[in-house]
Amino acid sequence: MRHIEPLEIGVMFWADRDRLAEIASLGVGCGQLGIAGSTDIDATFVKDWRAALDEQQFALATVFCAYTGESYADIPTVQRTVGFIPRATRGEREGRTLEVSDAAAQLGVSSIATHVGFVPEDPSDADYVAVRDMVRRICDRAARNGQNFALETGQEPADVLLRFFNDVDRPNLRINFDPANMILYGTGDPIDALRVLAPHVASVHCTDGDWPPTDRAGALGSERPLGQGSVGMERFVQALKEVGYRGILSVEREADNQEERIADIRMGIALLRHIKA
Repeated sequence: MRHIEPLEIGVMFWADRDRLAEIASLGVGCGQLGIAGSTDIDATFVKDWRAALDEQQFALATVFCAYTGESYADIPTVQRTVGFIPRATRGEREGRTLEVSDAAAQLGVSSIATHVGFVPEDPSDADYVAVRDMVRRICDRAARNGQNFALETGQEPADVLLRFFNDVDRPNLRINFDPANMILYGTGDPIDALRVLAPHVASVHCTDGDWPPTDRAGALGSERPLGQGSVGMERFVQALKEVGYRGILSVEREADNQEERIADIRMGIALLRHIKA
């Protein structure tokens, strides 16, 4: 896999939604590959993606793991369905994450990532302890595969995530920093959060969004095309440089309409090029 330059612009894309040739045609040569819970991971999956990556000379910084049954409809739904917090799916999702780690290793990718979900603030909470131990086991498997395991930001304030991070106490645990998530969940200013978490940030999403409405309890904020929300991308990129971040700038957009989504990603890439210039 080719070398990735510091602050190289890339794209967060999905195995079951995107063709790599289309992503590469946007003028990028690196990114993060998301694998949905419904996607079959077998020898053919690995073979096909390895061939596509070689053909496009495309480098993967991270393989991102999502799970069947997750919903981001609103904050209470996220709490019930996302990541490792729901007890009924915890074992299944641990197994799936290990499966993704093994597949990523076969693709030569040195990092996996996921949304853990809303980590309880009380470290004596039974769910906190169970998820902490689960993250430790996944880190240990990832380490055997030569990988980091990155936790996505957003569902808790930076100081809560940092306390959990330190409690897990694994050298290959990292953070995938998503600035818009801090806004969408109303958990803190993304630049302030970045400065708190910076020593552990291995990858970032370049995303944008607006704060949750004040008149609807439990509502999420609204995702927006890059540069049209409340993050402030010039400020975000400058902060990344100031804290010494050297990873990729991975443009993410999750609009339902695929044509709109690709157009927004293209626009986001152009914005980042302008900012970097």
